[in-house]
Amino acid sequence: MKEYRTYKRAVRERRAFLRFLVFSLSGVLLFVILPFFDVFGRSFTTAVTGQFNGIENYKTIFGNRAFLLAVKNTLRFTGVCIPLLTIIGLLIAVPLSRLKEAGVVKSLYLFPLAMPTAAVVIVWKLFFYKQGFLNLYLSRLGEWTGLWGEVHTDYIGGGAAFWVLVFSYIWKNTGYTVILWLAGLLGIPNALLEAAEVDGANGLQCFIHIVLPNLKGSLYTIVILSFLNSFKIYREAYLVAGAYPAQDIYLLQHLLGNWFVNMEFDKMAAAAVCVGGFLFLVIMLLQYFWDKKE
Repeated sequence: MKEYRTYKRAVRERRAFLRFLVFSLSGVLLFVILPFFDVFGRSFTTAVTGQFNGIENYKTIFGNRAFLLAVKNTLRFTGVCIPLLTIIGLLIAVPLSRLKEAGVVKSLYLFPLAMPTAAVVIVWKLFFYKQGFLNLYLSRLGEWTGLWGEVHTDYIGGGAAFWVLVFSYIWKNTGYTVILWLAGLLGIPNALLEAAEVDGANGLQCFIHIVLPNLKGSLYTIVILSFLNSFKIYREAYLVAGAYPAQDIYLLQHLLGNWFVNMEFDKMAAAAVCVGGFLFLVIMLLQYFWDKKE
């Protein structure tokens, strides 16, 4: 009788789980999977007539210099920002985890996420523009020290635009990274650290051999979220420099937006399939290496 009641309870729990899951899966199927398959089909047809043309659209985009430039810049941006964001967030989270009253400080780090993108862009323009505050401060500093004259560098329209965009991304996303690191740090049992200290381990040894191994879950979450968010920096780049920005910050989103305006939907579909496939592949590889280490 006891085994029967246990079986019935397991069946009820399984049915409840499936009822909750079916709504989420239905939304994903309707709004993500089916549209993606539609785009996948359109990537093999012409934009106007809808006739099947094989892989010609893929040949076209991989022979397009603008597409290759956008891919290179997007990968470069992601490769620079994710390590910087991960390390900076950890360096901030470690001392914060030792504070008893860190609520106000955590709120300050989350403040950039609450600011509208348009307001942030106005600040960047005022600060980094050719006649902006940064050049004004540098000119005053040069005048005071006598080391240089007036500075009129265009940070947004020149070669420094890439690093302005990197700074914007890190400034806006450091907050949630710090919170995720803090969640991992505060979840480490103090008994492990105390036992290591009793055995003679110093602070650095405890951090390397106990703290870091217990932060693997947080690291995986941060890398995935940072990787996905790095593909959403387009709003800042577009509002600062328009649809055709400096060459260093011409991203995939700029290219897809311009193709949409020109109604080149066949090339858009092929590029979207390539980007979606790349994102899925990277996430699966990260999951594979994570499971392998576990």
